[in-house]
Amino acid sequence: MRRGHFLKNSIAFVCVVVSVCCLFVVTISILRLPEVPVGSRAVGLYRTAKTGSVSVNEYEKFVGKFGEMMIEMLPEDLAFTVFVPSHRAFERDLRLRVNDSLVGEKMNDTYAVVSRVMGFSAVPRTLSSVMVPVGGEVSYDSISGFPLYITKDIDGMLVVNRIRSERVDLRKREIVVHIMDGVIMDAEFEQSVQPDYGEE
Repeated sequence: MRRGHFLKNSIAFVCVVVSVCCLFVVTISILRLPEVPVGSRAVGLYRTAKTGSVSVNEYEKFVGKFGEMMIEMLPEDLAFTVFVPSHRAFERDLRLRVNDSLVGEKMNDTYAVVSRVMGFSAVPRTLSSVMVPVGGEVSYDSISGFPLYITKDIDGMLVVNRIRSERVDLRKREIVVHIMDGVIMDAEFEQSVQPDYGEE
């Protein structure tokens, strides 16, 4: 009889020890989770992590007409991150101008170029600047399969394939928008949009 009593007590003791250890592990895990800001989704339709919310007019100023064309190609209810070239980068690197490229027969060519750029610079996931460690690198494939290597400078700006961002963490519903000081594209497409200096 004495032996049966000892087995019951040792089983109870092991169960208590295991329960306490599990509770300890769960408590430590909860304490180490990063805090999520409560109002991050409630800030507004358009916001940025660097300067708070931005108005619709400021958003349109940063994104521009060609950037808005890129964003409109994506479904608004799915999570995407788009590295949109700035208005200046569209003019400098792709020679696209709002007054010239969106009229008449040039509209189809412009749409084709913008959709190609969107394929190189859109990632089917949410990627805000806080998700990239300073000095670290993350890599994702764009929706066209083009590899994107993303780092973050000490000032919080993202660098994607050696192209630095001008503005980060703008949002339009589920889409995160980063404004870039250049156009993300592969070498073949870059060569096809380079000016032909032989023609004058």
